[in-house]
Amino acid sequence: MTEKTRALLRSIRALTGQPQTMDVTNLPGDPVDVFFTWLSDALVAGVEEPRTAALSTVDADGVPDSRMLILKDVDARGWAFASTASSRKGQQLRDCPAAALTLWWQPVMRSVRVRGRVVEAPREESEADLQARSPAAQELVAADDWTLWRVVPDRVEFWQGSPDRAHIRVVYVPQGSSWRVDIAED
Repeated sequence: MTEKTRALLRSIRALTGQPQTMDVTNLPGDPVDVFFTWLSDALVAGVEEPRTAALSTVDADGVPDSRMLILKDVDARGWAFASTASSRKGQQLRDCPAAALTLWWQPVMRSVRVRGRVVEAPREESEADLQARSPAAQELVAADDWTLWRVVPDRVEFWQGSPDRAHIRVVYVPQGSSWRVDIAED
């Protein structure tokens, strides 16, 4: 990297949003509840496209890959997204059924990260998801190729940024039938 490039990158402001307050003394026991509270906050704050997420996978050689997609559902079964099984991501999920999802809501300086194993939803759920798409979007794929997957989390992280870099990180990790919650400032 050249000094000019470093100087340019350092001159660009970062973490310019309006941080939200985060009460870590009274956190819900389930990360899904936190997600919907944060999603509601994002909508109230006017965050554009708050259900757009980066999906990260690895190929058969262990090389990472990432792309943007739309989060379809979040519930106790996992964090759902859909695409064609014949796509690169479909092949990568067959080779290594694990992934990470990252949502970034810049205006409120928040990020949600989810990682875990990936499971394919029942065929009827994939078909219902395809039917919910516009007719033009449905025409672009074969019905039997459209697939709904869920990331079943082994870690969910809620990151609240701060301009002074006193960020708060709340991490949920499954522990039996409940969740352990770890809080860190970094």
